[in-house]
Amino acid sequence: MYPIDQDLLQKFIIDALYEDVHEGDHTSLACIPADSRSRARLLVKGEGVIAGIAFAEAVFKHLDPTASIDIRIQDGQDVQYGDEAFYVECNSRALLTGERLVLNTMQRLSGVATLSSRFAFEVEGLPVKILDTRKTTPLMRFLEKWAVKTGGCDNYRTGLYDWIMIKDNHVDACGSITKAIDKVHEYLADNHLDLGITIEVRNLVELQEVLDRGGITRIMLDNFELPIMSEAVAHINGRFETEASGGVTLNTVRKIAETGVNYISVGALTHSAGTMDLSLKVIK
Repeated sequence: MYPIDQDLLQKFIIDALYEDVHEGDHTSLACIPADSRSRARLLVKGEGVIAGIAFAEAVFKHLDPTASIDIRIQDGQDVQYGDEAFYVECNSRALLTGERLVLNTMQRLSGVATLSSRFAFEVEGLPVKILDTRKTTPLMRFLEKWAVKTGGCDNYRTGLYDWIMIKDNHVDACGSITKAIDKVHEYLADNHLDLGITIEVRNLVELQEVLDRGGITRIMLDNFELPIMSEAVAHINGRFETEASGGVTLNTVRKIAETGVNYISVGALTHSAGTMDLSLKVIK
């Protein structure tokens, strides 16, 4: 399974627990003896792809280093109603303090993984990669992008700092596609940076300007109709990577992939993913 950045994970757990707990879980402190231990199970109440088992284990072990997790279903596996994902045994106060953080996060990540798996299934057998975008929940990007990969799709840039993406607003503000590409190369040289460059085009006229200028890694064909996209891919003819974007759905993604593009970026993987219903119940 894909690794989660442990430094980001620990910071996220600390900050998320502080948001919910502050100086203490007063209900558990009042009701539960300090040395009490409990066993609970995570019950799946939906269908899809589970994601976040590793996260849950990290939360419970952060709250109680003696916690033990009996994992029955691995991250990335298909689940259905009634499945038991894991059992956890730990300090009772720790269990109840971490319960909501575990459920909220796992429900979200499982929703992202489930939708990602559906997009991956739709293009099965075609030489194309489905990419996520920056349309993620603030401070949860590293987890949501992990869930995308768990569901079978791929990650695009992590943020504004690790890939150049010249979009329509950049072009319009700069003056032209050629000027924007020239400025990017000057900036990269001045700052000793080696980054991939994607440029967005809105029509075949802009595409030709990019082809005449060159100097980029990938051409993003934004909101192209299928016949025009096929024409554009044929015209590019492998000189640069190609990417389709804009309003991609489960109903359209395979037809888009059949135009021959190398990549399809899908903001919906994260911004439109639902949640999976999960519950954590103490076993008496």
